[in-house]
Amino acid sequence: MQPHRFGHRQLGIRVRPLRSANFASIGPITPVAPSHPSSAYAASIASFLATDDRAVQGTLAGTADFSLTPEQRSAWREELPILRHAVGGLTGWLYLEYEIPRLGRRVDAVVVVPQAVIVIEFKVGADTFDVAAHEQVWDYALDLKNFHAPSHAAPILPVLCATAASAEKGHERWKRSATDGIRPPFWCNALGLAAAIRAGLNGLPDAGLDPATWGAGVYRPTPTIIEAARAMYARHEVHDILRHDAGAQNLAATAGALETIITACRTKREKAIVFVTGVPGAGKTLVGLNVATRHAARDRDTHAAYLSGNGPLVRVLTEALARDELAREKPERPGVRKGEVKQRVESFIQIVHRWRDYHLSRLVEPDDHIVIFDEAQRAWHADKLGRFMKTRKKRDDITMSEPAVLLDAMHRHREWCVVICLVGGGQEINDGEAGIGEWLRAVREHFPSWRVHVSDQITDAEYRAGGTAAHVEALRPDVTPSLHLATSMRSFRAEHVSTFVKALLDGDAARSSHLLDELASRYPVRLTRRLRSARRWVRAQRRGSERMGIVASSSAERLKPHAIDVRVSLDPVHWFLAGADDTRSSNYLEDAATEFDVQGLELDWTIVTWDADLRWQGAGWSYHKFRGAMWQHVRKDDRRAYLTNAYRVLLTRARQGMVLFVPQGSKRDRTRRPEYYDKTYEYLRGLGIPEV
Repeated sequence: MQPHRFGHRQLGIRVRPLRSANFASIGPITPVAPSHPSSAYAASIASFLATDDRAVQGTLAGTADFSLTPEQRSAWREELPILRHAVGGLTGWLYLEYEIPRLGRRVDAVVVVPQAVIVIEFKVGADTFDVAAHEQVWDYALDLKNFHAPSHAAPILPVLCATAASAEKGHERWKRSATDGIRPPFWCNALGLAAAIRAGLNGLPDAGLDPATWGAGVYRPTPTIIEAARAMYARHEVHDILRHDAGAQNLAATAGALETIITACRTKREKAIVFVTGVPGAGKTLVGLNVATRHAARDRDTHAAYLSGNGPLVRVLTEALARDELAREKPERPGVRKGEVKQRVESFIQIVHRWRDYHLSRLVEPDDHIVIFDEAQRAWHADKLGRFMKTRKKRDDITMSEPAVLLDAMHRHREWCVVICLVGGGQEINDGEAGIGEWLRAVREHFPSWRVHVSDQITDAEYRAGGTAAHVEALRPDVTPSLHLATSMRSFRAEHVSTFVKALLDGDAARSSHLLDELASRYPVRLTRRLRSARRWVRAQRRGSERMGIVASSSAERLKPHAIDVRVSLDPVHWFLAGADDTRSSNYLEDAATEFDVQGLELDWTIVTWDADLRWQGAGWSYHKFRGAMWQHVRKDDRRAYLTNAYRVLLTRARQGMVLFVPQGSKRDRTRRPEYYDKTYEYLRGLGIPEV
C-alpha cells in the first residue's frame, strides 16, 4: 500500500484568490493584531472524544480551504481512530490541520496540554520512517517554538507516526530535549502513538499553557527571502507570513510610503526616484519584491519589474518560483513544461544588465512604469560600463554611468514612472560599484525635473560613496524617515547582529563586546581554529531542514590547505536549494560560497572562514590581496572598503548563529605564517566570543 502524503501540502497547491484589500502591498500590513495559523478543526479533547468520527470529518471538510482528494478523506478516516486511542485520558485541546503559513503546510494534529505541545505528523500506510518526513515534523516544531508566542517557553514534542511501520523501527524512548525545549522527533506506528505521548509527558511539570487559547496565539514568523518570494508570487496574504513586531511595522511604513509615492506620481503624471536604505537583512529586497508582485499584472498600466545585478539571487529566486508555479499548474495542466513557467517568472524578476542592454539597443518606452533596482549601490560608474560595453558588446559610444543609462530608459515614458533604488549600507563589494552618489549625480545633471525621495539617513557614512551628501544638498529632496529600515529582519533570534558586525569591523571592541553579551542567549557566536570543530558545531545546531554552509571572502586564496578554494565556482541554485544528501548543497559543508554568491540570501547557520586578506594589527585592520605567490598590501581606499564589506556580507548571512574559523597558519608556509592570523584570532577572542 502506498502511503498517503498526508499533511505534506506545499504552499503553492493551495492558492487563495488575490484580494487587494489584504495583498495591496506590505503597506496594508498595519501594526494591528495579526491573524494566526488556523485549524480546520479545534476542540477540547473531551469534546473530540464525545463526537462521532463522521461529524469530525464533516467539520474538517467544511472548513478546509485546500483541495479535498479521495486520498485526503481516506487519511482522515484512518487517522481519527488512532488519535482517539492516543489522547484518551488527557486533558487539553486538539487542533487538526493546523496551518503553518511560513512553511506553506498544515500539521496533521497538534495536541496541547498544560505541560507541552505535541506535534503529530501522520504518514498513513507508510511502513518506514523517511528523512523527509522526519525533517518535516521537526520543521513544524521549530516554527512553533520560534514564531508562535504561546509556544516560546513550552516543551515541544514532535512525533512522526508511520502507521504501518513495525514497532522495532520506532524509537524505544524519547531523546533528551535541546536547550530550547524541542525534543528530536519520536518515531512510532499507529499502536505506539499513545505510549509515545505518555512517555513524552512523563515527569514534565505544568508549563502554564492554556490549551483552549493556544490556537489563537500571536504568530510572528520571519521567512527567508526565498520563502517570502514564494508566498508573494503565489498570491498569498503577506501578513500571514510576516512577523508583526517593530521590524515588521517599519517594513509596513516603508512599503506604505512607496505606495503613496507611486499613487501620487501616477495621479500627477510625475517621474520620481526613491531611495530605500537599510541595514543588512532589514527587508529591502522583501519590500522590492512586494511592490513588484503587487504591480506585476501585464494588463495594468502600472506594471513593475524587480531588477537586480545579483546573479545568484535572481537565479535562486527564479528557480524556486518556477518550481512552485509548476507544482501549482501540474494538476490542472499535466502537459505544462517548466520552461514555459520559468519564462513567466523571468518577466517578473530580471537581471538588471539584460534589462539595461535591451534598452540600450532599442530606444523604446519600457513596458514597466515601475522598476525596482535591488542593491542599487552596486551600479557601475561610467568608466566601468564603458569598458564593459566596448570589450563585451563592441560598442564604444557608451559614456554614461549605469544609473544614467537606466534612468534615461525610464525617462522615455511620456507620462509618469517611478524608479525605486534599494540600497544596503556598506555593501559595495566589487570594482566599479559607484554607490548611490552616482544615481544622485545622474538625476542632478540629466533629469532635474524628477522628484527625489530619500530617508533622513541618506547621508550616513555607510551611504556616502560618490559624494552623496553634496548631491543631496543640491537636489533638496523630499525626506521621508520611513524610507529607512533600521531593524534587521534576517535573524529572528537577534535583530542587532548587523550592529554587532559593524562594531566588530569598525574595531570598536568595547561596543562589540557589549553587543555580543546581548546576543549570547539567543544568537550563538563561536570561535575556533579548527575547521573540523566548526563543522561539528554547526551540524550539532542544525535541525529539520535548516540550512548551514561555509562562506569565505572571494580574496581568501590561502584556505586551500583546508580544502576551501574560492576560485572554484559553485552553482548557487544547487547550493541553496538542493537537499542535504547532495554534494553540491550548502549542507554538505564542502563548497564555500563567497560574498558574491550569498549577498541578498541567507542561511540558518554559517561557518565564516577568516583568511589573511583581512588582518587585525592591534589598532586597526590591514588589507591584503594574494597575487602570484605572495600577499600584497591593498592601499586604495575603495578596494579596502570592498574587502571590509565582503566580510560584512559574510558575517550577516546567518539567521540563527555562526562560528568563526581563523586558521592557525603554518611556520613552514610563508604565505600562511601564524602571525598573519594570530592577532585576528586574539582580537575576536578578546571580544568574548566563546571557543569550540
